[in-house]
Amino acid sequence: MLTHTGTQTIETERLILRRFTLDDADAVLKNWASDEKVQSLYSEPVYETKEAVTGLLETYISAYENDDKYRWAVISKEHGECIGQIAYFLVDSKNHFAEIEYCIGAAFQCRGYATEATKAVIRFGFEQMNLHKVQICTKTINQPSRRVIEKCGFTFEGTLR
Repeated sequence: MLTHTGTQTIETERLILRRFTLDDADAVLKNWASDEKVQSLYSEPVYETKEAVTGLLETYISAYENDDKYRWAVISKEHGECIGQIAYFLVDSKNHFAEIEYCIGAAFQCRGYATEATKAVIRFGFEQMNLHKVQICTKTINQPSRRVIEKCGFTFEGTLR
């Protein structure tokens, strides 16, 4: 079985990956959750109000009660606010497998933040959780995400129809 530690803080050169708090609501709304293009690329709804984002964050935060839930706020050290999120949204404890999802706000894309966060979460998964396999899926039209996946050393295995 996996070693479930829950979402732990991870620090990289330019980022802090940590649990979400309700104080992140304004940055989440501004930086990514209200952006239709960003949200559509990972099949999530657009959040138009702070109240809606607060509801989303309450869902994320309540999931932290379970040690087998992993979702990080991506905090830019330079900007001091949440610029996106990354998660092991699918975790198969029996088979030591997990799938990563991530999003970075449009104003912060193509700067290596997603790659940096993804590499850190992969390392956490193998070293702390005892994962044996990690995968990432993306829409074929999302070329920046495909580049992140390649930079993280993944091999393309196929296209789901």
